[in-house]
Amino acid sequence: MYTEQGGEGPDLLVLLHGMGATGAVWAPLCAQADARWRGRWLALDLPGHGASDRQASYAIGQHAATVARAVLPHLQPEGRLVVLGHSLGGVIGLALATGWFGVAPHAVFAAGIKVAWSDDEVRRMETLAMQPAKKFATEAEARDRYLKVSGLAAIVDATSPVVARGVAQDGEGWRLAMDPLANAVGKPPLSELVGLARCPVHLGQGRHDALVTLEQTRSLDPEARDLGAHGHNVMVEAPDAVWDWVASLS
Repeated sequence: MYTEQGGEGPDLLVLLHGMGATGAVWAPLCAQADARWRGRWLALDLPGHGASDRQASYAIGQHAATVARAVLPHLQPEGRLVVLGHSLGGVIGLALATGWFGVAPHAVFAAGIKVAWSDDEVRRMETLAMQPAKKFATEAEARDRYLKVSGLAAIVDATSPVVARGVAQDGEGWRLAMDPLANAVGKPPLSELVGLARCPVHLGQGRHDALVTLEQTRSLDPEARDLGAHGHNVMVEAPDAVWDWVASLS
């Protein structure tokens, strides 16, 4: 798996991005890490995303197992492991909280998890998983498409480093770096994962997240945090708000 890391100390903060994105979405948050986090941080490109390898299955359990193997070498016996996930990354964080995958987080924070899934939405994701990656004639066109798929349009510029690993050259054209099969993640068993967690689990979201309402999030965590008047990618729009949330509960 492709990783970026920084900081010093025994504690480790693992950052897991959402579907279609890359670990680069954490760059605004990581830029403040020296002042806001006493320890190390590790941002990963999830399997089938960015610069990480593809794999045969993208079920939540498979994601969690792959992430756990990548995280294990970075753990220190005297340190705490805190997981901060966004959207799909938050669901993977919930899976890690069960302790089933060989790591034992001390706390999991999950922002912007989509709670309600219709049958049509699940079928649409399955259809996308079976389609070949769309080709683009220019890198600029691919970057524009990546901004839309990742929910970053109107938040960051297409030339931003946050976008770079989201696209890849393919022959004479360009495509999104994400493996289309990664859309086949399925409907996550959120209530079950929250109920099985062996560590504190904290949910939160931007107030204007188009994918989930605060009421839905609080059906899983009654204390779920309203992270302010922001959208789905709250860690890009308001890294201070996310740091305040993590600092208040970890």
